[in-house]
Amino acid sequence: MVGDIEKMIAVGLVWGATNALMRRGALLWDQALKSSQPQPITAHHNKVLTSLKKWLKLLSIWQYTIPFSVNLSASATFFAILSHTPISLAVPVTNATTFAATAVFGILLGEQTHLGLALFGTGLIVLGIWLCIT
Repeated sequence: MVGDIEKMIAVGLVWGATNALMRRGALLWDQALKSSQPQPITAHHNKVLTSLKKWLKLLSIWQYTIPFSVNLSASATFFAILSHTPISLAVPVTNATTFAATAVFGILLGEQTHLGLALFGTGLIVLGIWLCIT
């Protein structure tokens, strides 16, 4: 069980880091979409084709695709952890760690945030994880 807790926290840290990095990649994608020429959408077929082109454009941006792939790998690890750990422990620990890690990595990447509130919330999350574990 102790080894599983470290794995849950590691998954949460990876998810949090990749969330912040994927956000940065998605912003690049959004800029690329805004700079391209808008095309009028008339038929249902064109809507599907336009959506598919947008998704392919998103996946072509390495700043999004690499963190997304790492995030999916962490998801596979999370499901492996769930196979032998109570869900009532795995979900709160992993999700709380993800929330805190997303805030911390966002700050490290220079996102604008209320630093005091983010650190206070992260401290409460750490306290909550400690309560779940003990």
